[in-house]
Amino acid sequence: MPDRVASGGMLTLVIGGARSGKSAHAERLVTACPAPWAYIATAQAYDDEMRERIALHRSRRGGGWTTVDAPLDLIGAIEALPDGRPVLIDCLTLWLANHMLAEHDIEAECQGLADVLSRPRGPWFVVSNEVGQGIVPDNALARRFRDAAGRLNQQVAAVADTVLMMVAGLPLKVK
Repeated sequence: MPDRVASGGMLTLVIGGARSGKSAHAERLVTACPAPWAYIATAQAYDDEMRERIALHRSRRGGGWTTVDAPLDLIGAIEALPDGRPVLIDCLTLWLANHMLAEHDIEAECQGLADVLSRPRGPWFVVSNEVGQGIVPDNALARRFRDAAGRLNQQVAAVADTVLMMVAGLPLKVK
């Protein structure tokens, strides 16, 4: 890890439940770095409620941000960014759901992403949902998603320099 620190490459995973303050906290962490900042968005607006959520996220960001939409090709979006650029990726669980709905090879996609994230070329911040602390879902697709999200979060946490767990808007340092 010392080489990553010296080169300015650091990976921070910000994880938590719904409405725990993950995205807002990650945005604050990114904007503590010098601009310009990159925001890689994985959401797709399939309905009005999701369009409102996306608009809310965009409204919080002022100048200095470049937004890249990458609902599926997150790896390509990350690799296309210039070295040293502070990056916020929001969020891994939406990206995972997009791949599951497209019936892609989830294990291969997740491993590829973990490989890219293990080599940050700047201060990178990744947001993900903790979905394993609730009840066991009542259907196979939801259970597959929960399990895949748990595995992906473990892969990213393993390569991250810092892991923050958001609880009620408060960051708890896990790693």
